[in-house]
Amino acid sequence: MTGTTLDDYTDRYARRVRGMTASEIRALFAVASRPEVVSLAGGAPYIAALPLDAVGEMLGRLGAEHGATTLQYGIGQGTPELRERICEVMSLSGIDASCGASPEDVVVTVGGQQALDLVARLFLDPGDVVLAEGPTYVGALGVFQAAQAQVAHVPMDDEGLIPEALEVAIADLARAGRRVKFLYTIPTYQNPTGVTLSEERRERVLDICERAGLLVVEDDPYGQLGFSGEAPAPLRARRRDGVFYLSTFSKTFAPGLRVGWILAPHAVRDKLVIASEAQILCPSGYAQAAVSTYLGTMPWRQQLKVYREVYRERRDALLDAMADLMPEGTTWTTPGGGLFVWATLPEGLDSKAMMPRAVAARVAYVPGTGFYADGTGAGNMRLNFSFPPPERIREGVRRLAGVMEQEIAMRKVFGAVGGAGPRRRQGGSDAPGPDLA
Repeated sequence: MTGTTLDDYTDRYARRVRGMTASEIRALFAVASRPEVVSLAGGAPYIAALPLDAVGEMLGRLGAEHGATTLQYGIGQGTPELRERICEVMSLSGIDASCGASPEDVVVTVGGQQALDLVARLFLDPGDVVLAEGPTYVGALGVFQAAQAQVAHVPMDDEGLIPEALEVAIADLARAGRRVKFLYTIPTYQNPTGVTLSEERRERVLDICERAGLLVVEDDPYGQLGFSGEAPAPLRARRRDGVFYLSTFSKTFAPGLRVGWILAPHAVRDKLVIASEAQILCPSGYAQAAVSTYLGTMPWRQQLKVYREVYRERRDALLDAMADLMPEGTTWTTPGGGLFVWATLPEGLDSKAMMPRAVAARVAYVPGTGFYADGTGAGNMRLNFSFPPPERIREGVRRLAGVMEQEIAMRKVFGAVGGAGPRRRQGGSDAPGPDLA
């Protein structure tokens, strides 16, 4: 024996690797995929709602008739045809030529995750601070961690990010001599809370960031999956300067194709392309052709309506089951779209500590700790409603409620053990200032 670690390469890793940890969600995949487990954990779209026969035929033709080009190398920015199609998609949300949206400023990426990573590579130095909603997307936390940046969480409520708290966070960090590079936000049907930033707050948040000289990174995977009426216009539809718009076809078409994009300020586009070429050389030509052909030949607008109806039914099934079955003291958000509900547990329960017992009861969720850079949020959990059918959703809630009731009963008998840590109500923290981690 020459050491005490299972990893013989520990002393050879780059410094940026030392803080890397597995996400809460990835660690759950092996368990949640078992057929006997009702998974309310992941964020997978319901792909079976697609016309799979027609999609399969389309994909086959791409290979048979156009393989000489679709299976070849391409350009780093993405194909002109797909970038034009992406502009058509964004125009549904109000991001069009009137606010400076152009195929020339679109960079195609390998899903929304690479889009996030590219922005981090361009703008984050070790020790920089990113402002982000508390809680926020776990995949973004991993990107910022890999860039050796720190995240300052800004509280939310049922109307989204709280502008006054954003101002306090910016001022506090400035006094501390910390360099804040940008605000990362998911303003519409947020992951993990399902909360949407209100119309009035969108303008205020943009004004605050403009005054402070902060860039805004707007992540919008769910904006076209609203259940009633239109979502507020994206931030990028309101301001063109200093706002990076990120989105993906993973939630509205096929996550397995891994196609997303960035709409960037014109001056930054070339640097994004150079950074992308350094990572992947070029995005998949076949995947891009698949998305372009889908958008050009199939009724994708009607398919969006199908998804909205399916997800609205499943959201209602989850909310109804929670109202009927959850223990007293449990609260939750009511999302107007997207894929998730954020639940706050009865006082004293710890979602992370409770997870093994939930898995034993054949139900899975994501503990709230995964959505905070500092590991708080143990009094919360994220529940997904997009993938299981309504009857399985109800069964999952029944199992989960039973586990929670047992936890409550055990606490009454044995008292608190360890405690659940700081609690996060509804959309986020009760604290007014930044939560730096």
